[in-house]
Amino acid sequence: MSTFERIRSGLPGLDSMLDSIRMGDNVVWQVSSMDDYMHFVTPLCNQLHEEGKELLYMHFSGHPALLQAGNGIRVYEFDPSEGFEAFTMNVRRRIKAEGRDAFYVFDCLSDLQAAWATDLMMGNFFKVTCPYLFELNTVAYFPLLRGQHSFDAVARIQETTQLLLDVYTDSESLYINPLKVWNRYSPNMFLPHKYMEENGSFLPLKGGYEISRFYTLVDALTNTSENQNLDSWERFITDTRRTYRREGIFTPAVEDIISHTMMSNDEKILSLLKTYFEPDDYFLVYKRMIGTGCIGGKACGMLLARKIIQKDNPEAFAHMEPHDSYYLGSDVFYTYIVHNKFWRLHIHQKTKQGYFKLAPQLEQAFLSGSFPEAIRLQFIRMLEYFGQRPIIVRSSSLQEDAFGNAFAGKYESVFCINTGTMDERLTELENAVRTVYASTMNTSALEYRRQRGLGFKDEQMALLIQRVSGSMYEDFLMPNAAGVGYSYSAYKWDDSIDASDGMLRLVMGLGTRAVDRTEGDYPRIVNLSAPERSTLTESWAKHQYSQRYVDLMDYTTKSLSSRPLKDVTPYMDSWYKKLVLEHDSDAERTFRERGQRREILFANCEGLVRNTEFTGCMKSLLHTLQQAYQYPVDIEFTINGTDTGEFVFNLLQCRPLQVGTRRDAVTVPSLPEDKTVFSVTGSSMGGSRAEDIDYVVFVDSRAYYEFPYKRKPDIAHIIGDINHHFRKSNQNLLLFVPGRIGTSSPELGVPVSFAAINHFCAICEMSDSEVGYMPELSYGSHMFQDLVEAEIFYTALFDTPKTRIFNRTVFHDMPNILTEILPDCKEYEDIVKVCHTEGMHLKLYSDIQNSETVLGFES
Repeated sequence: MSTFERIRSGLPGLDSMLDSIRMGDNVVWQVSSMDDYMHFVTPLCNQLHEEGKELLYMHFSGHPALLQAGNGIRVYEFDPSEGFEAFTMNVRRRIKAEGRDAFYVFDCLSDLQAAWATDLMMGNFFKVTCPYLFELNTVAYFPLLRGQHSFDAVARIQETTQLLLDVYTDSESLYINPLKVWNRYSPNMFLPHKYMEENGSFLPLKGGYEISRFYTLVDALTNTSENQNLDSWERFITDTRRTYRREGIFTPAVEDIISHTMMSNDEKILSLLKTYFEPDDYFLVYKRMIGTGCIGGKACGMLLARKIIQKDNPEAFAHMEPHDSYYLGSDVFYTYIVHNKFWRLHIHQKTKQGYFKLAPQLEQAFLSGSFPEAIRLQFIRMLEYFGQRPIIVRSSSLQEDAFGNAFAGKYESVFCINTGTMDERLTELENAVRTVYASTMNTSALEYRRQRGLGFKDEQMALLIQRVSGSMYEDFLMPNAAGVGYSYSAYKWDDSIDASDGMLRLVMGLGTRAVDRTEGDYPRIVNLSAPERSTLTESWAKHQYSQRYVDLMDYTTKSLSSRPLKDVTPYMDSWYKKLVLEHDSDAERTFRERGQRREILFANCEGLVRNTEFTGCMKSLLHTLQQAYQYPVDIEFTINGTDTGEFVFNLLQCRPLQVGTRRDAVTVPSLPEDKTVFSVTGSSMGGSRAEDIDYVVFVDSRAYYEFPYKRKPDIAHIIGDINHHFRKSNQNLLLFVPGRIGTSSPELGVPVSFAAINHFCAICEMSDSEVGYMPELSYGSHMFQDLVEAEIFYTALFDTPKTRIFNRTVFHDMPNILTEILPDCKEYEDIVKVCHTEGMHLKLYSDIQNSETVLGFES
C-alpha cells in the first residue's frame, strides 16, 4: 500500500471526523478503561477481516488477552519483565519480520510503566517503536490510561505519534477529543466530538449546552487522576514515604519493588540490602537521584558496605566520613540514546557483525549528544549543592561490581575540578557523563563483556557522583592518602603471612596510583597479618621502589594532575610528613660523610602503616565485610588525619573480590636443573595448578630494550595478534615479557591491554638488571584483577634469591614460528619468539600454599 493511503477503521463516522486514518499512522487512544479502547479495536478487527487483511496483536500485559487468535488475528506474546532493552528489541524484531503495510493492536502502554516503574522508560519505548512502525508504513493502535502518567511522558508520546485521541465515556455518551492529528486539518477536527449511536457519526460540539455536558464528564473523570507533575515512580516513592512516616508501614512487597527498581538486580546483593537497609536508607537514595532507574553496582556496593559496617562494626564506623554522593539513574542512559536519536545504531552494535565494528561510531555518538532539559536542571541543582568543590563522576553500570563480574578499570571515572561559572561547571559535568557513557564502547570493556557472555545483554550505565575527599594546599586538593583493600590476599611472600587477614595498597594523595601500574611508581603493599613487614629492608631499596609522583586536583590546570613529590612536600605540615614520608637514611648518611646535610624523603605511608589503630581498623573492617558477603571483597578508600594521630576514612567502593578457585595443594616435582626453565618462590599468583604448556611466546629483553621507543607498542600489537590467532584453540600459551606487562610506559615493559593477553594461560614477567627491567607484583591493580578473574597464572622472575633457577636462553635454539602465524612480522623475529613445545612435555607446576612455582621439561 502507498504511504498515507486511507484505510477504513470500521467506524465511518470516525473516518469522516479524522479525514481517515492513513497508512503510517500510530494512533494513541487516551482512555479511562480498556473497555473504552475496545470500542475502537473491535470495529477495526472486523473491518480488516472483511477485507481479508491480517491484524497483529502485541500482547504484553498481565491481564487476559484483549483479542484471540483466529479470524485474521495473530497474537504475539512479549515479556516486559525482561527489561527495557530486551523487550524493545523483541518487539522490534517482530515488526521487522512482518515488514511493510501491517496492522497492529498493542496492549496498554501504561502496563509498561507498571513493569518498569517509570513513565520515562514507557516514553522511551514509544519514541523508538513509533518511528519504526511509521517507516514500515503500518497502522498501529496504542491505549494509554488517562491521568496515570506525568505531563512530560504524555508530551513525549504526543510529540512522537501521528494521532492522539482523548476518549471519555459514561453510561450514556462517548466522546472523542482529538489532541493531535498529523498532516490533515478541517475547521471542526479539533473540537470535542460526540458519538451518535443512531447513525454512527461523530458530531462536533459547538453549542454551549453540549460543551458544558462534555466538560462536566471530563472533570468527573480527571478529578481522581494522580499528580501528573510527577513521574509515576516519584508518586510511588512519595506515597510510600508518606505511609511509612504516618503509619510505620513498609511491607516486604514494597521493599521488593524499591530494591529491584532502584538498587540492584543481583539476588545476593538484594538479600544483603534487605538485611541491612532501613526504609529511610532507600528514601535517602531516592532523594539524591537524578532521573530514575537503578543506581548500579558500584553505588549500591558502596552504600551496602557502609550499612554493614555501621551495624556490625561500630568501632570502625566511628572513623568513617559521612558521604554525600549523588546517583544518575540508569534510565537516563537509554533516555540519552533515544533523545539523541541513535537507538538504531545502539541495537545494530549489539549484533555479532556490529559488536566491534560499530563501537567507534557509537562511542562518538555518546560523546556528541545533548541532555534533555529536565536532566540538565537536576545537574544544576546537584552542582549548587556541591558548591565549587571537586567531584568525580564514576561508572556504576547494572553489571558492574557484581558477584563474578568486577569490571575493574573497564569503564571511565572522570574528575571534575568544578570551579568557574555555572555554565562552565555544567559543561564540565556533562562532558564527564558523556565520557563515562562512551567508555561502554572501549575495546577492553567490549572484550570483557563478550568473554563473560554479557556482550548482548542489557548493560545500562548508571553513574555515581562523589565529592572528592581531601584538604586544600595552596593551589591543589588531595586526601592525605588513599588506597585499595582486599579481605583475602593472593600475595604471600613468606610463610608467616595469613592470606585471610587481607592486604592494602596505599599511596599518598588520590588513589588513582593505587589501582594502576604507573610510571616508575610503586604503592606501599601492606599485608595486614604483619603490616610493617616488607620484602624491602634497606632504605635505598625502599626509596627505589616507592611513589615518586602524587595525583591531586590541580586548581591551576583545572584538572586531575600528577606532581613530583618534591613539589608537594613544601606545603605539607610536619605531622603529615611523618604520616606518609620516610627518610632515606642511607643516602642522607652518604651526604653527611661528604660534609653535606640534606633531607631526602620518599613516600611510602610508613607512619600510617605503623599506626596500629589504622591497620587494625582496616583488618577488622575487611573481615566484617567478608563475613556479611560470605565472599572475599575489595574496597577503595581515602584517609585524612590530624596532628594528634586521629584519622577518618571515606569508603568509596566495595565489591565481591574474585580470588581464583584453584587453592588445593599441588606436588611440585624436583626436576634436574638442566630440565628446569625456572623455579621461584613467593612471587606467583593465580592458584595451584599443574598444566601442560603447548606454546611459549618469549619477548627478548635486550632486543626489546634496543628497539626504537616509538615502535615498542608494535610488540604489544604482535602479542595481541598471537593472542587472537589462538583464541578458538584449546592450546595453553605462556607469555614471557621483560619488566611490567600492561604498563602505560613502554620503557618499563610491554604496554599490552588485557584484551591482548586474555587467551594466555600464564604470564611471566622477567627482570633484567642489565637493561633496567623490573617486574612489579601489582596484586590489586586493574590488570591483576583481570588476570585473577580470568584465572590466568602470574609469576615474576626477580634477580633475587627468590628466583632459584632461571634459564632464559632455553628457548633461543628452538624454532621460531612467528611468521607462520603472522607472515608480515619477519622484522620482529629477533624480539618475539613463538615456540611450539609439542612432544617436549613442558609443564607448569604451582603450589600456592607453599608458594612454589616450577616450569620445566618432564621425561
